[in-house]
Amino acid sequence: MGAADAVPGVSGGTIALITGIYERLISAITAVSIDRIRDVLLGVLPDRRQRAYEALRAVDTVFLIVLGLGIASAIVTVTRVVHAGIQSMPVLTFGFFFGLIAASAWVLFSEVSVDTPPRMAAAVAGFAVAFVVSGRAAATLGQSLPVTVLAGAVAVSAMILPGISGSLILVILGQYEYMTGTLSSFVDGLLALVTGGPVDPVREHGVVVVAFVGGAVVGLFTVAHAVRFALDRARTATLAFLVALIVGALRAPVVRTGEQLADLGRTWTPTAIALFAGAAVVGAVFVLLLERYTGIAEMDEAV
Repeated sequence: MGAADAVPGVSGGTIALITGIYERLISAITAVSIDRIRDVLLGVLPDRRQRAYEALRAVDTVFLIVLGLGIASAIVTVTRVVHAGIQSMPVLTFGFFFGLIAASAWVLFSEVSVDTPPRMAAAVAGFAVAFVVSGRAAATLGQSLPVTVLAGAVAVSAMILPGISGSLILVILGQYEYMTGTLSSFVDGLLALVTGGPVDPVREHGVVVVAFVGGAVVGLFTVAHAVRFALDRARTATLAFLVALIVGALRAPVVRTGEQLADLGRTWTPTAIALFAGAAVVGAVFVLLLERYTGIAEMDEAV
């Protein structure tokens, strides 16, 4: 799940669905409540230990911890590779992302019926939001801590939905490169600190990482529940909005590639366009093969 969540266009929720842990994951997350958190915190008192133990069992704590460690370790590893690719090979990297996103949208749209005015309106709204925000989100939103918290809250909500990538949300918001770079710098700082390096890099980048994780925790138990509520009340219209969001996000890899090329003192050329298209084909084939051999397109039934 962590490896999938680190790459725009492939959903960690899809991997959970494939591996058969999706229902258990959703049940564990939705079992968390204020009362159970209070019971766990009061577990230090001798007469409250049994209630704390029951609360921990109710939210499947061991499962969430083990899964969380796996996700975190994969994200740290994959984002380092992806960030290096963005910096040195932006055309190939973002072209691959484009193919992943395009193929995911194609697969998911085959599962959603947009045949009524409300559903059409939802689809148009989703496309418009993603297309507009994907343009200049990084320049508009900036990279402040409140934006980082917001990005974490929204991205983690997408991570638990099959077909919707949390990293794709970060790309739409213009925060993907910033967060992958910050996470890589934070890990480098920690490794350097172990060998006697300075603490300042850890503190500087750690604040951003903590803000993102804090937003993710808040989003997991607020925004994620709001998405579930929308799915319960208007399932097909909500799915149409989410899938159209992916289509609108296709603008993001193109815009980001142009920005990275400009930073490198380069521009779009016929060769760059051909490389971008070739990488996109590879990404699309990857998703289509994944869908064919695992049947990941059952988004409507899963959620």
